[in-house]
Amino acid sequence: MSFPDTAICINVQPTDFDLGVEMAALRHTDRGIGAVAAFVGLVRDLNLADDVTALELEHYPGMTERALHAICDEAATRWPLHAIHVTHRVGKLHPGDQIVLVLTASAHRHAAYESNAFIMDYLKTRAPFWKKEWTPDGPRWIDARESDLSAATRWHDIVAHTYGNSEHD
Repeated sequence: MSFPDTAICINVQPTDFDLGVEMAALRHTDRGIGAVAAFVGLVRDLNLADDVTALELEHYPGMTERALHAICDEAATRWPLHAIHVTHRVGKLHPGDQIVLVLTASAHRHAAYESNAFIMDYLKTRAPFWKKEWTPDGPRWIDARESDLSAATRWHDIVAHTYGNSEHD
């Protein structure tokens, strides 16, 4: 069962996002929010010891949003979250471009931090995005990394904590 009335917002889009605008919108949804954790992922210029000139992301519209919503629903069953916002970009991006935003809001910081990490770990392994890196030698498709799979697996063994009192600020 999820935390009552967790507001979940999912966006998959080619356009950039503004962290400040998204944070302000989330914070004003509920006065019970005492903590917001934010993760912004950026396109790197180096991967597997090769220069990366661009990263192209494809997705299956509808399926991708459902998968992201399912990940957020699972987070809302594990932690007492007031709101979750996920924006993931698609299309051709370049080093330094923002690629993903995850915001999690709760009454207390531990729930916000942990749920944010959980969402990112699951997003990296369960969300149907296909990534193609562009290097000086041409494009190549990227598979999930072993470290991403290990990060997601660790959550299978972690039981949700009980929050909602001052001991967990």
